[in-house]
Amino acid sequence: MEYKVIENTYVGEGMYYIKVAGNFSAKMGQFYMLRAWDKYPLLSRPISIYDIDDEGISFLYKVVGEGTTIISKLKSGDNIKLEGPYGNGYQKVDGKIALVGGGIGIAPLYMVAKELDDCDIYLGFREEPIMLKDYEKVCSNLYTTTGNTFITDIIDVDKYDYILTCGPTPMMKKLMKMVEGKKTRIQVSLENHMACGVGACLVCTCKTHSGNKKTCKDGPVFWGEDVIL
Repeated sequence: MEYKVIENTYVGEGMYYIKVAGNFSAKMGQFYMLRAWDKYPLLSRPISIYDIDDEGISFLYKVVGEGTTIISKLKSGDNIKLEGPYGNGYQKVDGKIALVGGGIGIAPLYMVAKELDDCDIYLGFREEPIMLKDYEKVCSNLYTTTGNTFITDIIDVDKYDYILTCGPTPMMKKLMKMVEGKKTRIQVSLENHMACGVGACLVCTCKTHSGNKKTCKDGPVFWGEDVIL
């Protein structure tokens, strides 16, 4: 369906914040397919949900190609097509919880934090922390790193019952290794390339201990003990 853009703002680290007017509902960790063009590029762009409120839905996205470049040029009042929500998101858990994000992987964690009663958030950036005022409102403690210090360097996984994470594969692999043999369980949100969003094209196939799965339909969130990175 077609909707109206409320705002579309550059927030740093190559990322934009876009908000779209309308009535939406979704589960934490799900995504929408965004499109602001007719025939080319051929494919819509899968973007995880940042937040949903009474005004509409918002996304954080990074400009990485033609599609996101077109989206980044949209202004208030412009039209954009959204389809979704798609995918299986994070499962709600109880206990001591850490949310860990790196780069554009920080995007879905704001909505996750809003859904949880209590959590700590760890965010890793290349150069400059962004959107911190938002994240501070929805967590007990907020920790950030930049440059050559990795977010995995500052988290003590033994403090947590669950870790919910999204970000670069090396970061998530490190976290999965860190919780091996511990009580801490981890949910990972994969960032595989997606084309259709509904599991038909097999572009986003990932490996799990129970065979190949479709990231867009079976995921994008999996339990760490199930997925093979």
